[in-house]
Amino acid sequence: MNIKERIEYLRKEISQHNHKYYVLDKPSVSDLEFDLLLKELEYLENKYPNYYDKNSPTQRVGGKVINGFASKPHKYKMLSLANTYSEDDLYDFDKRIKKLTDKIISYVCELKYDGVSISLTYKNGNLIQALTRGDGVVGDDVTANVKTIKCIPLKLRGDFPIDFEIRGEIFIGKSDFIKMNKVRSSEGLEKYANPRNTASGSLKLLDSNQVAKRPLDCYLYYLLTENNVSNSHYQNLKKSSNWGFKIPFETNRYENIDGVISFVKKWEKDRDLLSFEIDGIVIKVDELDIQEEMGFTSKFPRWAIAYKFKAEQAFTKLNKITYQVGRTGAITPVANLDPVHLGGTMIKRASLHNADQIERLDIREGDIVCVEKGGEIIPKVVAIELEYRDLFSQPTIFISHCPSCGTKLVRRDAKHYCPNTETCLPQVVAKFEHFINRKAMNIEGLGGETIELLISQGLVNDISDLYTLSKTDLLPLERMADRSVDNLLSAIESSKNRSLDKIIFGLGIRYVGETVAKILVQHFKNIDVLI
Repeated sequence: MNIKERIEYLRKEISQHNHKYYVLDKPSVSDLEFDLLLKELEYLENKYPNYYDKNSPTQRVGGKVINGFASKPHKYKMLSLANTYSEDDLYDFDKRIKKLTDKIISYVCELKYDGVSISLTYKNGNLIQALTRGDGVVGDDVTANVKTIKCIPLKLRGDFPIDFEIRGEIFIGKSDFIKMNKVRSSEGLEKYANPRNTASGSLKLLDSNQVAKRPLDCYLYYLLTENNVSNSHYQNLKKSSNWGFKIPFETNRYENIDGVISFVKKWEKDRDLLSFEIDGIVIKVDELDIQEEMGFTSKFPRWAIAYKFKAEQAFTKLNKITYQVGRTGAITPVANLDPVHLGGTMIKRASLHNADQIERLDIREGDIVCVEKGGEIIPKVVAIELEYRDLFSQPTIFISHCPSCGTKLVRRDAKHYCPNTETCLPQVVAKFEHFINRKAMNIEGLGGETIELLISQGLVNDISDLYTLSKTDLLPLERMADRSVDNLLSAIESSKNRSLDKIIFGLGIRYVGETVAKILVQHFKNIDVLI
């Protein structure tokens, strides 16, 4: 086997293992064996660049930082779907469909994923373009970012059309989302609000290296081609799974609207059992010739509709309103509740957002409140049951001073802020936690409690004080043994070798995240940093 044949063999082998792991959930080799194959391919591609292939499995790790996304027209418009919320509406939809055609029809039911729509174009079995929905006519070209998603094939196998488009939804699974927020919490960063917004934000990052680190997943659910593989949307999906696409197992085909409604009822009841978020069911006419015959309105296809689930809600008592101070000084009011089950979890707290939300709903301590999950990581209070309100209850007056340091709050737009950035303990601790986290200076051995201890003992005030700490300073402190002190000082010393973009990101400058920090470094390459 010559070099070219070995490279092609490795690419095919790695792609098959990727498919088995990320699409079929049936890994066929160990992580070590997979890594060895990938490292060999990387080595050969670097040594023999004349065999470069932009769709090689090695290209999934991401590329360079870009300045923005190019807008490109969709070959086929990406229209939204008309929404419905009741069984009666589904029966009406069935009646409208039957008025539009005399042919026998069937329906395909699909889960409506709570993610980001994507359109993938393939030519000769190669992924050549990935566009977001945009306004339905024009979308953003996010091809480089999409190529980092391991369940999306870069090269197809089998008997596929020469030129086609396939559409789907990019999302983040529930368990992956929880893991992401655990990491952010441990690093002193604000938690992501919900999986959908996080998936959307991840897809639009300017650095595909960072996108590659996000646990993005993708289901494909609609094939578009000039010469249809078959006249059945359902059969086309089944065939496309043979080409390497991740197609939902939960999709079903029914001969009548009663079957559709049974599918809707099942998943409205069982959606919490899924490993990803859904917000409804999509119903489509299966026959493609009938779809074409029915056509579109100015906004929607006539042959499809979306049944939307109502947001999950529960009623409970609001015992107390407390206020949290964030790293930027933002004050967030929180409802502390009688524990209540909602969406498969026990809810004890809910977000009240800001003073405007409290005033608009007239939220008071002691109220019976309606709490809604609706995809948010922290549920929110959406309504008050006034008939249960105590006659002696008093309106909530938003605090005027910081609950931690007592400084008078200032208001900017809808939010209140504590302006005491120097000595307000939650702000100072959060800034230290941000600076030392893994994505910034990566100083292990420091946590929130230890930072508070260092501050209370007067050993640190500014971030720069970390670099003046000595063994003599640390040993007398509680929980500081000889070995842990040595490890901490070693970690602080090692952090001096971090790259400039990590230092800039760690400083916690407003609006400067990881990607912006890298862009700044690229634009100002002659900056020297001395710690």
